[in-house]
Amino acid sequence: MKPMFRRIWGLMYRHLALYRRSWPRLLELCYWPILQMCIWGFTARFLAARMGNPGLMAGATLLGGVLLWEVTLRSQMGMSISFLEEMWSRNLGHVFVSPLRPFEMIAALIAMSVIRMLLGVVPAILLAWGLYAFNLFSLGPVLILFFINLMIMGWSVALGVVSLVLRHGAGAEPLAWGVLFGLAPFSAVFYPVSVLPTFLHPIAYALPSTHVFEGMRAGLLLGEIRWDHLAAAFALNGVWLLAASYLFARQFHAARVSGALISIGE
Repeated sequence: MKPMFRRIWGLMYRHLALYRRSWPRLLELCYWPILQMCIWGFTARFLAARMGNPGLMAGATLLGGVLLWEVTLRSQMGMSISFLEEMWSRNLGHVFVSPLRPFEMIAALIAMSVIRMLLGVVPAILLAWGLYAFNLFSLGPVLILFFINLMIMGWSVALGVVSLVLRHGAGAEPLAWGVLFGLAPFSAVFYPVSVLPTFLHPIAYALPSTHVFEGMRAGLLLGEIRWDHLAAAFALNGVWLLAASYLFARQFHAARVSGALISIGE
């Protein structure tokens, strides 16, 4: 087991070393979450000033939605971009000449995704508390379960993006930045699923994130924990992660056989 953990740590250290003396990289991690939080925080304050208590509750759900959505987004982008950095540096061939196994690389990318997500989202959560008196931690321990579900969904989407990059090369790189935004309208981040047209409800409820945000609103507005939504989110995440892992395994094998691991990105 120790050699496996050393290999995972070795790949993690290669990425961590990039941040050790690069303040622009560190700034980039928290820039967008804080910017989004500020924009929606001012919106929440405007609603509270114009509408009173209903506006205050609406603003709280907006801030809660944007902060939790950043968990998904940063988890997905943290994993995808860590892989792309290996591709951009023409390092994939060198990595897999070593004894590193594919699942060990995925484990290292997941660990880097967690680190990047925490460095980006936690400062935004603390600033929302300080600037707008919005305490996301008021949801209680269930917040951890929300985070876990959103991170797993982010990793599933990232594995899908990585698989497409292995299949289509550099042409699929823009998906690392845009694919998750395409799911946002169906994830009910800022509004309940009931707002969507009826024919879109099955699509919305097929997304783990939808159940998390429905549960978040129930916690903020009603003070109750929707265990049914949490159970559905975990079940769907299991399906998503299995499907994404299968897709990655197939595309990785095809790329290794065809030699694309060496030439990808050129």
